[in-house]
Amino acid sequence: MSTQARNDYAQFRQTFFAESAEMLADMDDRLEVLKSGRLDREELDAVFRAVHSIKAGAGMFDYRRLVEFAHGFEALLDRLRDGRMAVNPAVAGLIIRAADILAELVAAAQAERSAPDDAGADVMTAINTLMAVESVSAATAPILPPVNCESRCVEIRFVPHADLLRKANEPLLVIRELSTLGRLTTACDASRVPMLERIDTQDCYLSWTFVLETEAAEEAIREVFEFVEDDAEISHEVRTPVASEDEGFGLWLETPVLEDVADAAREQTPASVVNVDYGAKRPAVQTSIRVELSRVDKLVDMVGELVISQAMLRQELASHNLPVVDGLESLDALTRELQDCVMAIRMQPVRSVFARMPRLVRDVAARLDKQVRLIMVGEQTELDKTVIEELSDPLTHMIRNSVDHGIESPAVRCAAGKSAEGTITLNASQVGSNILIQIEDDGAGIDRARLVAKAIEKGIVPPGTVLGDDEALDLIFAPGFSTAQTVSDVSGRGVGMDVVRRNIQKIGGRIQVNSVAGHGTRFTLIIPLTLAVLDGMLISVGSERYILPLTSIVESFRPASGQIRELSGGGRIVSVRGDYVPLLGLGRVFGVADAVHDPVLGLVVLVETATGGRLGLVVDGLIGQQQVVIKSLQANFTAVPGISGGTILGDGRVALILDIEQLASLKETAA
Repeated sequence: MSTQARNDYAQFRQTFFAESAEMLADMDDRLEVLKSGRLDREELDAVFRAVHSIKAGAGMFDYRRLVEFAHGFEALLDRLRDGRMAVNPAVAGLIIRAADILAELVAAAQAERSAPDDAGADVMTAINTLMAVESVSAATAPILPPVNCESRCVEIRFVPHADLLRKANEPLLVIRELSTLGRLTTACDASRVPMLERIDTQDCYLSWTFVLETEAAEEAIREVFEFVEDDAEISHEVRTPVASEDEGFGLWLETPVLEDVADAAREQTPASVVNVDYGAKRPAVQTSIRVELSRVDKLVDMVGELVISQAMLRQELASHNLPVVDGLESLDALTRELQDCVMAIRMQPVRSVFARMPRLVRDVAARLDKQVRLIMVGEQTELDKTVIEELSDPLTHMIRNSVDHGIESPAVRCAAGKSAEGTITLNASQVGSNILIQIEDDGAGIDRARLVAKAIEKGIVPPGTVLGDDEALDLIFAPGFSTAQTVSDVSGRGVGMDVVRRNIQKIGGRIQVNSVAGHGTRFTLIIPLTLAVLDGMLISVGSERYILPLTSIVESFRPASGQIRELSGGGRIVSVRGDYVPLLGLGRVFGVADAVHDPVLGLVVLVETATGGRLGLVVDGLIGQQQVVIKSLQANFTAVPGISGGTILGDGRVALILDIEQLASLKETAA
């Protein structure tokens, strides 16, 4: 295989698994209604198409176990579609389990590992048994008036475009799939094959004429060609054989010869001719393409450099007292629009991560014999693609913990006066320039006394230490800490919440936990909307420059001396229209010697955290609003409390970007 062929294969394989992940996520959403014991035709058709598409793609890469399982799953769905089988709780459970196994087989194929030998064996046995029972029931049912379902002779002309093979389509898969619908006779036309020296090994020159005797519905035939219909010319004629016809009439050609089949096809007069538009019932083709994320990242970086260069140009003009060029304002607007468009490309709904959670909850709850209902809210909330990819593992661990540690067993819940079924709510929302993701359960809550006792036992805190509620809850993020009574394959090994916090911090986020004994626990993830750009306010603190996220700023003002109160513990508060807000002098926090420490002489910038808290920042002054490109500091510096990143200003200076959430947890040091 040539290098180009290997690259193409890798690209097609990547596309297959990306599309499979999307289809499996959509399938999970649609199968949620099965828990109520119902599934309408539209939902069923969508699930069937997803399984069929995965089967066809898997066949292209010769994933045989995946193809075989998908084929059996598809057969069950087909019986439900045509009404030969009804949806009941047993069937619903079987479909959900089959969808889980299908996802496992796809994951195994993607990881290039072999799935367990018995993976899906019990499900396939149940499917085959169920279908056999239904077949016997149908055979012994009272004889009904005959319906019009006699065999039809369908002649299909399939002429692929030259680039069919380049688009990862395989004619042999079409033939193989078509042969499952009935008795198939195939004739190949090689008249388009050029001279040897002109042959391109990646072009398709062959075409086919198929004669199919089938009882399958027209929709089933259409689905065989759904992957190639945009890359081939397809037409067919339907003939209804006369009842007295037999094999001796020459209708079926057991050993077809190209010329004979072609002549016979032209000479026969069809009883009915149907012009089929294979795309007529399909939704309009989406004008979208798949682009590697690295290319989008490169584009974002280049646009970021454009923003910096533009700011430097404006600064250079100002430093020489030159008038602003007329076109510079238009350039500003165009650059901003370009940046917004590029960032929109990176944004994706969190649904791609949320969609994996229902299956996780089902599996863990089944293993623990618990009844758990998952409610998902805000699935269309958009987040940077890079951030979404980093969210999968933390969310998975936290949802698993909620089922294992949070939700009680049905017996315990009933004894406590709760319903036997526990509830976990997964909620995403945008607040300013942050995304809030909350995982909340109505379980037993966190026992703070037990946390402290366990921490003392493990030597994490000294004996006799008195911890506040927040400090006690923070112990769950200590490395190796676990309160599980026993170690299982679900949890209890003490590996997890510290890694969760570290992963969230890696994307510039924070995690908070609140718990009420007997009522449940809520974890809140506060995550920046994007890791690339930020609308900020440039502020001065002495000779230093900092960037405040614009969406966090409520107002700025110079307080009167009577508005300031000194606290006995060393802190300060400011009165704002009857409310007292804590003050934080940035000069004191960051040790800026020439900063203004007295808010009466400087300014107070009132900011709001993602959770609704307020904080007054003491600064020297406001310089102006800027859109800045976020540069990570993690590669070269250790984490600095209160700082989320850096940026390059128009004059070439570096300004640090403030983290409002972290600043709210800091305290002033004495001046």
